[in-house]
Amino acid sequence: MPPITALLHTENDSSRLGRTLEMLLPCSEILIVDHHSTDATLRIAREYAARIISASSDSANHYLDLAGHDWILCMAPGESITENLQATLFGWRLLSSNPLPGTAFAVSVREQTGEHWRQLPSPETRLIPRTWSQWRGRLPASSPSSIPLEGELLRFDLP
Repeated sequence: MPPITALLHTENDSSRLGRTLEMLLPCSEILIVDHHSTDATLRIAREYAARIISASSDSANHYLDLAGHDWILCMAPGESITENLQATLFGWRLLSSNPLPGTAFAVSVREQTGEHWRQLPSPETRLIPRTWSQWRGRLPASSPSSIPLEGELLRFDLP
């Protein structure tokens, strides 16, 4: 399977970016689209060898064209992947055959709410091919045809 590019949009996310980048070992490239951060966000991104570009377009597909690989893992600062999802992504990369064109993959999301965690009812589409065209803001729109991956994405409400 081809390598994966992690794609994140940032804007003054220095207090929570490190946790996100720490677990992205299955990704061969980290692409940060920065929306004019004035804090230490860019320094932290560089510590993780991320390629940083300045936001220049409102079109989400524009940034897919800048990714170095054909498979994109879309994340947000303040999110992290579990070790189980990390292992699944390593295994996914080692598959001997490519998924069907247009196939996307979804992950279960557990969200921190104060001192508690809640499981979101539906998996979110996050691993997409470069040709993806369905968006909900800076993240892919969920597709019912997305294939679920094992493991979870954790969304933190605090840094």
